[in-house]
Amino acid sequence: MANDVVTMDKIVALCKRRGFIFPSSEIYGGVGSTYDFGHYGVLLKGNVKAQWWRAMLQERDDIVALDSAILQHPRVWEASGHLAGFTDPLVDCRTCGQRFRADHLGELPCGRKPSKHPGETDECDLTEARDFNLMFETTIGPVKESGSTAYLRPETAQGIFINFKNVLQFSRKKPPFGIAQVGKSFRNEITPGNFIFRTREFEQMEMEYFVPPAEVDTWFRYWLDQRMRWYLELGIRPDHVRLRAHESSELSHYSSATSDVEYLFPIGWSELEGIANRGKFDLTQHAEFSGEKLEYFDQASGERYVPYVIEPAAGADRATLAFLVDAYDEEVVSAQGAGAGETRTVLRLHPRLAPIKVAVLPLVRKDGQPELAREVHDSLRGLLQSEYDDGGSIGKRYRRQDEIGTPFCVTIDHESLGDRTVTVRDRDTLTQERLPIEGLAQELARRVSVPWSTPKLALSR
Repeated sequence: MANDVVTMDKIVALCKRRGFIFPSSEIYGGVGSTYDFGHYGVLLKGNVKAQWWRAMLQERDDIVALDSAILQHPRVWEASGHLAGFTDPLVDCRTCGQRFRADHLGELPCGRKPSKHPGETDECDLTEARDFNLMFETTIGPVKESGSTAYLRPETAQGIFINFKNVLQFSRKKPPFGIAQVGKSFRNEITPGNFIFRTREFEQMEMEYFVPPAEVDTWFRYWLDQRMRWYLELGIRPDHVRLRAHESSELSHYSSATSDVEYLFPIGWSELEGIANRGKFDLTQHAEFSGEKLEYFDQASGERYVPYVIEPAAGADRATLAFLVDAYDEEVVSAQGAGAGETRTVLRLHPRLAPIKVAVLPLVRKDGQPELAREVHDSLRGLLQSEYDDGGSIGKRYRRQDEIGTPFCVTIDHESLGDRTVTVRDRDTLTQERLPIEGLAQELARRVSVPWSTPKLALSR
């Protein structure tokens, strides 16, 4: 029996207990909305990014990779409009000393009375709203002086646009083609929160797809379909993800059309990824401010034009959180034998996303079982991210692997020493089968790579 009531508190507790994500600088009291990824968190987010790269590069030949600098010339942000217009409305409360986004007051807790919203009590004394620029300012060089001001990038997209000419020259691509990158961005959010959903330091997965102007609507619809399919193929339940088109009042100044991929988080429907038709705004702006021509010349037709851009922009941290939430499950074990009747917590992650693919467990730490288990582990680790675990009872080890989402557990017992077979336990079905050690790595690698859908779909019916 499955329990589909997932709270953010449960996710946060699991992440800390099992080494996915910790509050940053915790021994010093922490820093608001900053987090450190532990061993399993690094592996999980790394797998999310790897699957994004796979979809962008490995499965197609019209996109190339880029890793642009975090620090860029200040004129980049002047041209993009970030210096003048990348702001949120800010209000201060003179009573509690806290700052709030003026357009989110109805969603935020009062600094003195969390059951109320800022401005709802007689104690509240809010200032007038003022624009607050979200870019982090820093200094280049040893002395802060005129001309040394720089900014931590608030998005990775501009690094792609300013490299359009470079990529065009070496890649021999012609529109339609894309430039993709994954990297850190920084925004001095007034009210970050909800675990890793909104933080001041985060990782983006962005791709700019340059197309002939006449084809922009076709490619916009194409990328809407492609990005929705990516989440579904990696196991997100269809009724927990949707595509929402922006109203005209929501559109950014550069966008003629934007749709968000939204996920049903414990906090409600919220953005996972935005797909925008940015038109030719960015290339035109950077051409004007830099004096460089950023256009494409079609030698076959003799046509010269500034490409339009379709931008799928996803957050690696938000995607990781969505996969964690969607995978989280609690069930009463109904199978016979040890553990029957107990409630177990399990992460039903897509095997390709799971931090550990296979755990190798000797039944007991004697009689040659640990030695054979080490041999099996060594044979697996070249193909799959595997883990050796001999601490505690076999039941506790199974539960530990369930909580980190390991799809397969391989148990070595007394029988294994005689016939060189092992028991393979499936995380989702709890079925166990005997398989020979010879060829085990290849068989488990095959199982990890086959199409998969979450059993939570069947359990919720």
